[in-house]
Amino acid sequence: MHRQRAANLVTLVVLVWGLTLEGTADWPRFRGPNGQGISADTGVPIVWDLQRHTLWKVALPGQGNASPIVSGERVFLQAASEDGTQRWLLCYDALTGKELWRRSAGGRRAAMHRKNTLASSTPAADGQRVVCLFWDGQALSLHAFDYAGNKLWEYGLGPFVSQHGAGTSPVLHKGRVYVNCDQDDAARVVAVDAHTGKLLWEKTRPAFRACYSTPVVRGGTQGEELIVASSAGISAYDLLSGQQTWHWEWKFEGMVLRTVSSPVLAQGLIVMTSGDGGGARHAVAVKPPDGSGSAPRVVWQEQRIFPYVPTLIGHGDYLFFVNDRGVAGCVRAADGKPVWTERLGGNVSASPVLAGDTVIACTEEGDVYCFAAAPAFHLRAHNTLREPIIATPAIHAGRLYIRTRQHLYCLGEPVAAGAPRKADAVRPARR
Repeated sequence: MHRQRAANLVTLVVLVWGLTLEGTADWPRFRGPNGQGISADTGVPIVWDLQRHTLWKVALPGQGNASPIVSGERVFLQAASEDGTQRWLLCYDALTGKELWRRSAGGRRAAMHRKNTLASSTPAADGQRVVCLFWDGQALSLHAFDYAGNKLWEYGLGPFVSQHGAGTSPVLHKGRVYVNCDQDDAARVVAVDAHTGKLLWEKTRPAFRACYSTPVVRGGTQGEELIVASSAGISAYDLLSGQQTWHWEWKFEGMVLRTVSSPVLAQGLIVMTSGDGGGARHAVAVKPPDGSGSAPRVVWQEQRIFPYVPTLIGHGDYLFFVNDRGVAGCVRAADGKPVWTERLGGNVSASPVLAGDTVIACTEEGDVYCFAAAPAFHLRAHNTLREPIIATPAIHAGRLYIRTRQHLYCLGEPVAAGAPRKADAVRPARR
């Protein structure tokens, strides 16, 4: 009797709080759909009462900077044990925070940047499978699992060499997995069959300094193409054959810079930023070929205020950003003309995300700033989780998922009991 009442109570809580995740856009990879950091979801809480809006919070094992993704009522993210001997792919129920399973691979400690971890790659999912990159301290390998945690395949990518450690993320698109394998002594783009784990194609690229940019997919004149950016420049590859369809070479005035952020598609341009720890910056907006025999060209460039690590957001006519030193800004996407800049505070490694018309930016000190994605600066909220944040948040079904150093938070608006809702708008979590 008591067990039945308890079960009924759990179901009631989930029914009251939990909006169904079916019919809503997944956040299936680093920075969400096509890596652009954008969600049309306007139900995400902007001004928080942390106790009220924390729908659940779980302590995470080990360490990691990998960002959470959300797909098929599951939250996936990666972690590594404190002693460096284990790498984990973790799976949580998106409605309740219950850990559903974890899968592990062996590893070892390795030298890396002080802000990096042994688990800084974000997984990718497509509704049927989830793929992740494990770095064992020496080599990279791709792993695929179904949503029940059954291992489907594994593909070794070989040694990874960089003083900063590993951190790039895979892209899963239409049955193929793409990885930008860029390191200090070699660089290549790899495509693997998502069903079998077999290599489909790989193309070498010039290697300079290890880059961590995650590719995006763009609709080109000849169909979809994979856009890959690194110190070598910006290239487009045919998704099926791997043929390079065009390339823009990045030329630097001084030392070759590193790309950590990922490409942004805005106003027909591909916008990329690069930099280094010494403060050098270089942002470019490149116009791709139009199919008439034209070559890619730089439309505008800037070498000052743009970020090095966080990725930009393209929204309407504008680009929005928060740089590594906590300065937010807005420029016109078409020509790079500055519109406004505003100091938020703190240091920033996580990329901002867009919920509706609100930019959400997290700092390494644990502050979360929400400001209008508009040509006039308007700070809508300054929230705090009081824990360091390096990972980029995920948005899904009116909820904001944030990984801090120690926890995974699910923030949302609790639905009051008896509130009007569609019959199919709620349901209990799967068992």
